[in-house]
Amino acid sequence: MIELEQAYESLAAWCRARDWAGHDPFDGLNSRLFQATPLKRSRVARLAWTQAFKRAPVSLRAAARVPVGRNAKGTALFALAALSRFRATGEGAPQREARELLNALLAARLEGGSGAAWGYNFDWQGRAFFAPRGTPTIVPTAFAARALVEAQRAFGDEKYLRAARGACDFILRDLKRSAEGADEICFSYTPLDETRVFNASLLAGEALASVGARTGEEELLTASVRAARYVVRRQRADGSWAYGAAGFQGWADNFHTAFILTSLARISEASGAGRAEFAESLRRGYGFWRENFFLADGWPKYYHDNPYPADAHSSGAAVVALCELKDSMPDALALADRIISWTLENLRDPRRGFFYYQRRRFYTIHTPYMRWTQAWMMYALARRLETMNAER
Repeated sequence: MIELEQAYESLAAWCRARDWAGHDPFDGLNSRLFQATPLKRSRVARLAWTQAFKRAPVSLRAAARVPVGRNAKGTALFALAALSRFRATGEGAPQREARELLNALLAARLEGGSGAAWGYNFDWQGRAFFAPRGTPTIVPTAFAARALVEAQRAFGDEKYLRAARGACDFILRDLKRSAEGADEICFSYTPLDETRVFNASLLAGEALASVGARTGEEELLTASVRAARYVVRRQRADGSWAYGAAGFQGWADNFHTAFILTSLARISEASGAGRAEFAESLRRGYGFWRENFFLADGWPKYYHDNPYPADAHSSGAAVVALCELKDSMPDALALADRIISWTLENLRDPRRGFFYYQRRRFYTIHTPYMRWTQAWMMYALARRLETMNAER
């Protein structure tokens, strides 16, 4: 317990000293050097440039003039960590920090859509589509909604719930429904695309469920269950989920599976009626994930068929999911503790307290990405400390 508290506090101090701003694996297109060239208009060049920055063993950002920045999803994760510490301790410092981060999150809302939405602070080029910086995007929006709903629960302040309800308007009115049946639905990643990314659509369902459970709106709860059904029905025979429905999205990875398990558990809890319907899918998904994405000592595998790379994002998302599943999966917290121990030993800077990006076969990438690693590990450590407090 003391070791985890020390790890949390040293990491929080490191992030706080930098005003929660930093670099990201996907921020290469913020390069002032790249933006000054005609390559910025080329899809192939954008994709290659982004991947080069993501995979390089050392950071190229200083040379390419990539500025640090605040990321809305990172802000939401930091707020969730502070809220978790407040619930565990009842102390004023975590409460104040949570409110400051929530205020920053509210100030980062994007204008012009049907409701409240958040985006990334960089241009993002994926294989399926291009999203310019500031495009409203479901993933940061869903994590913002999670933080805002938890803030309303913790503080009783209705402004947080109103903002989270605005995120539901964005989901229902602005996102495309790229696949929809009588009792299922798949939401797009942004208003610009028609991709079917399973964890992203399910995050939209989670936001609808968490808000609907607070407001009593049956429309939101029904839509959340339909989103869950779409993902559950695309589960593979072995219990795994692909990243998405397209042929080039057939891989399964650790943290996106953790997102699916977390959102499915939250939708089941919030919707009530969906709890029994999704229990078997959760059990099978958890079984595949537990058996295939971790080594015996807690090493978090990025892909199920290769131990490399191991990164702190996978560790953090896994621990959060395991804390969420602790009541339905008896071995969840024991696995969470093994993952934390391995990550503290192998991916933490012992002097400065931050976490490295990835351990690869022949080297470790020490770049301290703010959203990808620090925010997720703060959230994970806070959640595990909270569950430890509840166990006492």
